[in-house]
Amino acid sequence: MMDFPTVTQMLAESYWSPGIKMDEVKKGASNSALVVGAFDSAHNQIGYARVVSDKTRFAYIMDVYVDENNRKRGIGKKIIEHILSHNELRDVYQWLLITKDAHELYGNFGFKPLSCPSNFMEIRNERTSR
Repeated sequence: MMDFPTVTQMLAESYWSPGIKMDEVKKGASNSALVVGAFDSAHNQIGYARVVSDKTRFAYIMDVYVDENNRKRGIGKKIIEHILSHNELRDVYQWLLITKDAHELYGNFGFKPLSCPSNFMEIRNERTSR
């Protein structure tokens, strides 16, 4: 079971969702195709990730976070292995993620820079206050 107060604290300290509130974290999790947690031997949450997907053609991996005190121990690698091998996502053939600092980790799983970045478009609004 996800420890949403801890997950919220972790994500609120990240560069991609500073200050995020628990209602947004919970809503994002409940609307995701897969939510993954990593826990230490005392059952404390030390990692988190989620996947937004149609479970057929496309999946977007997001909110991958490992607690700072537990990094460099292979936890992020195990989270990504679990996601990419998950039975409900076995048909997905187009995976996407965004990272500022973990290119080496994801590269080990076959992720590469976009082959056609000019094909991608976005609308990026400020996150509403909650």
